[in-house]
Amino acid sequence: MRPLTPFLTFLLLSILKIVVVLVITLTAVAYTVLLERKVLGRMQNRWGPSRVGPFGLLQPLADGIKLFLKEDLMPLASERPLFIIAPIIALACSLVSIAVVPFGAIQNVKGVDIFNVANVNIGLLVILGITSIGVYGIALSGWSSNNKFALLGSLRATSQMISYELALGLSLVGVVLRAQSLSLRDIVSSQSAHGALSWNIFGGFQFVAFFVYLVAAYAETNRSPFDLPEAESELVAGYHTEYSSMKFAMFFMAEYANMITVSCVATLLFFGGPSSPFGHLIPAFGGAIVQAILPILWFVLKVLAFLLLYIWVRGTLPRFRYDQLMGFGWKVLLPIAMVNIIVTSLVLALRA
Repeated sequence: MRPLTPFLTFLLLSILKIVVVLVITLTAVAYTVLLERKVLGRMQNRWGPSRVGPFGLLQPLADGIKLFLKEDLMPLASERPLFIIAPIIALACSLVSIAVVPFGAIQNVKGVDIFNVANVNIGLLVILGITSIGVYGIALSGWSSNNKFALLGSLRATSQMISYELALGLSLVGVVLRAQSLSLRDIVSSQSAHGALSWNIFGGFQFVAFFVYLVAAYAETNRSPFDLPEAESELVAGYHTEYSSMKFAMFFMAEYANMITVSCVATLLFFGGPSSPFGHLIPAFGGAIVQAILPILWFVLKVLAFLLLYIWVRGTLPRFRYDQLMGFGWKVLLPIAMVNIIVTSLVLALRA
């Protein structure tokens, strides 16, 4: 039997990485929904899902089976091709962006970084570009449904995401200036020298940028208190009013996948990614397997903390009015993000 060529080895390892990351991401999406329902239940002094499986752990499976077995309805007056392709665009963009996220330390096998699906030197731009395309799925879903509530929801979502995307992008410029790179690996490496003291939010004094990013990310993902595109009391269900069965599930999965992506990016840019908060203060221990697993553990814990914050905000803050939403984005977040860029540039110039 002839040995595999380097290209074939690279191809097989890359396909394996993609499959593993996709399965993990979809599983994380399912259990983020369960986490939200359980945490909100506790906050509201009730149990949350507890019937299906031990402690309700099989509830995501039951929900998935229910959604995929429901009748797939299609409005008669809808624009059929666009109506079908809209949820595919939304879900695809939310899943593709996870490909450039490094979720562990650099571990090369046969020349392939096994903890990063695609290590590109402009990873941050790739994420911003892909997530901005996701708005097309929402816009098309509202227009193609031929429903006034869906159209209003999609128009709200489009204007909201475009407006807050500007503040979100500008909030990351300070981080890029400090790291002198758009590579997510380089940004993480610039924060790993002295543990938490090297993280951009503390050592880099980017806490203002983090605040802007966090608020803009809530708006970008249409989450409370910025969930006006899906405001049930006003628009029935917003842009996915006419969707059912698998198509509705795809929109649902896209929202939670975007939450996970936003949490991953926040972890990478402001909290050192997979690096330890203790830096080099604690000497390395264990074998190569332990040293490979520990960064993944730190990364997962940080992402989980952000997801819990998402849920906490949803359970405590009321929904904005739409004029308040747009005014806050343009009149408050955007000027703060621009001032942060100017101050960060001056500080870096004086230090040089």
